[in-house]
Amino acid sequence: MFLKCIKVVAMAALALVSLNVSGQDLLARQAPIDRKLKTVDSLALIRQIKAEKEAYPAYSLYPNWSNDRVHAYGNTVVIPDTFRIDMTDFYMPTTNTKITSKFGPRRRRMHNGLDVKVYIGDTIRAAFAGKVRMVKYERRGYGKYVVIRHENGLETVYGHLSKQLVNEDQYVEAGEVIGLGGNTGRSTGSHLHFETRFLGQAIDPALLFDFEKQDIVADSYLFRKNSSKKYQPSQNYSQNANLMASSDGTIRYHKVKSGDTLGRIAQQTGTSIDALCKLNHITRRTILRPGQVLRCS
Repeated sequence: MFLKCIKVVAMAALALVSLNVSGQDLLARQAPIDRKLKTVDSLALIRQIKAEKEAYPAYSLYPNWSNDRVHAYGNTVVIPDTFRIDMTDFYMPTTNTKITSKFGPRRRRMHNGLDVKVYIGDTIRAAFAGKVRMVKYERRGYGKYVVIRHENGLETVYGHLSKQLVNEDQYVEAGEVIGLGGNTGRSTGSHLHFETRFLGQAIDPALLFDFEKQDIVADSYLFRKNSSKKYQPSQNYSQNANLMASSDGTIRYHKVKSGDTLGRIAQQTGTSIDALCKLNHITRRTILRPGQVLRCS
């Protein structure tokens, strides 16, 4: 009887060992399959995210996708108090560097972009990757123009083109050719009218792009809701002009370093604290952050 019990226990132990080995073998065989499925799932997710971005760039910010009007939002969009716009992965829309008309009041109306001197037939490229929202023509306005919405939240407008080389709802990469320079619409000479807008709010492109250096001003731009206020007709134009440009006509910036204060920056740039506050829509109590870009003229 005793020997029979030992035999039964031994057979049970052998069965458990065999089961354990078989289980380990199964797990070992299953592991590569799991890793492969995980890879497939990750690739599928990446493709899905990319497809959604291509279909609806910045879909979390904008309430709709419309091909009807450039300024299509009005009160339908919620504008955040602040929003950091990623400026990396950019491409200069033109290699030309001469600015012929700046952002600001012009002949009793607001000029919401920069005019860059280009010649008819010059290559115009997308500033960032995104989706073409509009390809239209305005006889008394932009002429032949293109509007692109980008994933960083910006929309860029390219006006007075001689030819448009993209279609509405087409996805384009940064640097992709979208048109040719021209003199169409309300224009007195061949040039590129270039606008940068965030949720319909015009931003001075000179705060984002340095055409002379063919580079961006900084890796990111902090949009502030109050900084998009329009100029009022009652404001003194010459005062605004003095704020927008230095005596030689160039706009100057200062990148904040550790330990910088408004007083020190004002002294270094030959301006005043009040002027810095007004130019950058901040107060004397605003905390400066290293890497922040301040406009100084």
